[in-house]
Parts: sequence; C-alpha cells; structure tokens
Amino acid sequence: MINDRKIHAFDYKEELFIDPKSKKERHMSKFFFHVTSASYHDITTLLYTNDFRIEVAETNLMMNAEIAAYSTSITNLYDENQVGKFYLELMEQN
Repeated sequence: MINDRKIHAFDYKEELFIDPKSKKERHMSKFFFHVTSASYHDITTLLYTNDFRIEVAETNLMMNAEIAAYSTSITNLYDENQVGKFYLELMEQN
C-alpha cells in the first residue's frame, strides 16, 4: 500500500542501510509494478507527491518514505491499452 492505494508489486525486496548523514538505520523498499493506460494518471499523480505512507502486509513494514529511484519501461501511457513496467525504490524518511 502506498498512501492507502493498493499496488500489486513483484520482485519486491527490502533492505536496511545506514544513512551516511544521520548514521541511523533506515529501510528501503524496491519493487516493480505494472501501470495501465487507465491507471497512469492516478499513479503518476500519486508518485509526484513524493511523501508516502508505506504498508507491506507480508513483512509488517510500515514507514514514511520518499522516492530514492524511479524508472519506467514506457513514457507514454496515454495511448489506450498500454501497460508499462515501473520500478520504484522507496527510502524511509528521517
């Protein structure tokens, strides 16, 4: 879940790392998900906020996060019946 929106992630990974600035341990979630032409606007609007509440039920992870890295396999999902593969890395906020 990202801000109460269910995301069907795949190739999901969680990592812990030491923040070089704060020296505190932080979480990182990395995953892929598909975005259809129909959901493209809603998903990109969500991602532009870059202030997220993350909940991963399978691992009991709950955190406030921001985007560390983002990419997509397609840049124009405004054409009907297209599906893009998005990659997202979300880093726990300080």
